[in-house]
Amino acid sequence: MATDLLSRIAPGAGDGDMRDDAAALAARLTERPDVLALAEQLMQLDGPALARARRSLQKAKVAPPAAPEIDGDFLQLFRDLTPELEATRLRVREFMGREVEPIANDYWERAEFPYHLIPQFGELGLIDQIYPEQPDGSVRHDSVAEGILTMELARVDCSFATFLGVHAGLAYGSILLCGSPEQQAEWLPKMRRWESLGAFGLTEPDVGSGVAGGIATTCRRDGDAWILSGEKRWIGNSTFGDLVVIWARDVADQQVKGFIVPTTSPGYSVRKMEGKIAQRTLQNGHLVLDKVRVPETQRLQRANGFKDVARVLGMTRVGVAWIAVGCAYGAYERALAYAQKRTQFGRTLGSFQLIQAMLATMVGKLSAMQALALQVSRLQNAGKAQEHHSALAKQYCAKHCREVVALARESMGGNGILLDHSVARFFADAEAIYSYEGSNEINTLIVGRALTGVGAFV
Repeated sequence: MATDLLSRIAPGAGDGDMRDDAAALAARLTERPDVLALAEQLMQLDGPALARARRSLQKAKVAPPAAPEIDGDFLQLFRDLTPELEATRLRVREFMGREVEPIANDYWERAEFPYHLIPQFGELGLIDQIYPEQPDGSVRHDSVAEGILTMELARVDCSFATFLGVHAGLAYGSILLCGSPEQQAEWLPKMRRWESLGAFGLTEPDVGSGVAGGIATTCRRDGDAWILSGEKRWIGNSTFGDLVVIWARDVADQQVKGFIVPTTSPGYSVRKMEGKIAQRTLQNGHLVLDKVRVPETQRLQRANGFKDVARVLGMTRVGVAWIAVGCAYGAYERALAYAQKRTQFGRTLGSFQLIQAMLATMVGKLSAMQALALQVSRLQNAGKAQEHHSALAKQYCAKHCREVVALARESMGGNGILLDHSVARFFADAEAIYSYEGSNEINTLIVGRALTGVGAFV
């Protein structure tokens, strides 16, 4: 019966090469009683009625298959994390989805930081994962843990990832790498508990990429203290933090030295920078140091030149690469979700070839970024990373983040410039990532120097 039905609906099915296909289909039909019942009804139709039924079947809308689950870990790079790190990652994802995502666009548009979330944020245990304590009481830096958690934060809000990077990376890391045991004992436990929030003061109004040889802020020894004078700019967390690690040039020996400066110090003032188009939620400050007096006990005892600043930056720069990864991750996932739901011309956007090409390009770039950042973090954990490794990670990831967020925005058409879908925020925030902690050009030249043995900075 099934074969007879097929021959009536598609007469050519009984001829030539189509005969075997028709027989196979007939066999499959006999396995479905419900289909056979329908076939019996169709067999009762005359020729014109059967033709009309055939046309109706051809026009019938078939329900599209269920969309695959959205997962930015396309190459499954993060499926073998330690149980402790995986548990923390999931806590971060839940917190960011529950507390931050619903308000992220609003705070970004208002250029304000949700200070009320800091206590809950501190309870996530991020620093305990990034700097696990050792049996002897010391701590070590786990670059992989920092990267994974940073990526999770930036996947929802890049400003939160940078907030963590400034406090737990630059400020905490400066004291960890360059502080004396006494300084570490005084400050690091409070910073781990988020009782003291840190900032990092290196960049100046007139000195950005040239900071290695041109710090204008000065320090002068005066008895058992130092006098700091100058200005710092673009200093994240400085408008509400408790301490800032200030880097200044010693007028006596012209070497760069570091200082732990409480923000309540006389002569210290800060004003919030306005008018940013990227990472607006993050609070950046312009600092003025008007003969700030800092005791010798608050000078970082193991910071004796810019090479020590470079040690801190070398440790934290790959963290910025991970922020770029998270930014691209978030933009890609939102673009994919939009493509699955948005319809045009009676079809979802995801069914169009050009949109699929954009998504494939996005996930390819994102996967390469993830793999590169992960490998550099592994090298750091193994003690094998050099400055040019983290420079390559930051340069490559920041550059391709820009390209991913641009494609995500483009795939949404006009809606891509609205905050409603969040991609506009990622698109703008990528511009900050591209420039801070070593511009694209400077990091490129660090890699170039490693490749050729020739410095080409000037």
